[in-house]
Amino acid sequence: MISTRGRYALRVMVDMAEHAGDGYLPLRDIAERQDVSEKYLESILKALVKNRLLTGLRGKGGGYKLTRPPEKYTVGEILKLTEGSLAPVACLEDGAAACPRAGRCRTIGLWKGLYEVIDGYLSSVTVADLMFREREGDDYVI
Repeated sequence: MISTRGRYALRVMVDMAEHAGDGYLPLRDIAERQDVSEKYLESILKALVKNRLLTGLRGKGGGYKLTRPPEKYTVGEILKLTEGSLAPVACLEDGAAACPRAGRCRTIGLWKGLYEVIDGYLSSVTVADLMFREREGDDYVI
């Protein structure tokens, strides 16, 4: 399950991509558009800056902006950064201790396959792919 931190990070990255032409985007404006508290959003943005997905500028006219074009960010990259891991079971997480049952585990192949599907899919979708999508239900035509 993806946490609110991961979901908000993804929403923020899409929002920032849609407003990239506006220069540095103030935290307050992003928080308002996304209906997320400034304090919580600030902790997410700090992680994104630390990992060079965003750049920040303090002071008047400051805020945050993307460090590269929207098509260069994958959903998988953003979620791995904010979630830590997308592995469906603990034994597949990076740095996990070797499982004593690994040699006779009947289900490890299933979990590896699921992880490959999840990782492959999320790595194939970019922030640019998510920009300006029509909202579900807005396709009714008379």
